[in-house]
Amino acid sequence: MFNKWIEGLNRTRKVAFGRLATLFGATEISAETWDELEAILIQADLGVETTESILTALQDQVNRDGLTKTSDLQESLRAELIQRLDPAPPLGLEAHKPAIVLVVGVNGSGKTTTIAKLGRQFALQGNKVLLAAADTYRAAAVDQLQVWGERLNLPVIAGQPEGDPGAVAYDAVQAALSRKLDIVLIDTAGRLHTRFNLMEELKKVYRVVGKALPGAPHATWLVLDATTGQNALQQARAFKETAQVNGIILAKLDSSAKGGMAFAIQKELGLPILFAGLGERPEDLQPFDRAAFVDGVLGLKK
Repeated sequence: MFNKWIEGLNRTRKVAFGRLATLFGATEISAETWDELEAILIQADLGVETTESILTALQDQVNRDGLTKTSDLQESLRAELIQRLDPAPPLGLEAHKPAIVLVVGVNGSGKTTTIAKLGRQFALQGNKVLLAAADTYRAAAVDQLQVWGERLNLPVIAGQPEGDPGAVAYDAVQAALSRKLDIVLIDTAGRLHTRFNLMEELKKVYRVVGKALPGAPHATWLVLDATTGQNALQQARAFKETAQVNGIILAKLDSSAKGGMAFAIQKELGLPILFAGLGERPEDLQPFDRAAFVDGVLGLKK
C-alpha cells in the first residue's frame, strides 16, 4: 500500500520536494536553510500562509530543543505536515438507504472517471450501487459513464442529450428506492465556477434530489484536478457555497507536481480530503491517508 502512495506522488516528490534530500544533509542549520525550505514549500503549492506557519513552528522547535543539524529537521517537518491535514472522516453513507451522493466539479477534473471508480469500490464492499449520468450537456460524459458501468457491471440511469439533469437525478433516486439499492452516485454537469447560470442549475439539481428523497443528498463531493494547484481553491470556494460541498476528492495526483495544494485546501476551506487518485486504474483511487500522503511526498518509508 505504501508503494502505491510513493508511486502516485512521484512527480510531486521529485519536482517539488526533491531538494529536501540535499537540504536535510549533515549540515548546520543556518539562515540559508530557512530560505531554501521556504522556497521548496511555496513551490510545492502549500501556500504562503501554511508555509510561514510551518517555518515558525520549526524555528520554535529548533530554539526550544537546541537543534543544530539540518538532518534533525526532517522528522519535525513530517510531523508538522501531518498535523496540518485532518484524518479522513468516516463517510457515514451506511446511515442512509439509499445514500445519495452528488459529485460536482469542472469539466476535465476527472469527475466522471472518479465516480466510476467510487462505484467499483462501494460495490466491492457489498453495496448495491447505481450511477446517474446527469451531465446531460456533454454527450461524451454520458457515454463515458455508461462504458464504465458496463465494464464494472454497475447499472447507469441516463437521460436524453441536453435533457434536464434534474430529471435524471430524480429518476435515479426513484429507481434506487424501488430497487432497494444502497448508494446512488450522481454525475453532474462539469461547470466553471464563474458561470452563474450553470451554478444556479446545480442548485436546482440539489433541490430536486431533496424533493425526491427528503434529506438527500446525503453527501456532496467535489472532484479537484490536483494538476491545477492553487487555482483549484477558487473553484472549491464557489462549489462549497453553491452545493454545500462536504468532502474533497483529489484526482490526478499521480500526474501532478503540485500535491502540496492539499495543505492549502485544508487550511483555507476546512473540508476533509476523502479520496486521492494515484493512477488510472480503478483500484488507484485510494481513501485519503494523511501519513501515507506526507511520507509519499517526502519520500519517507515508515
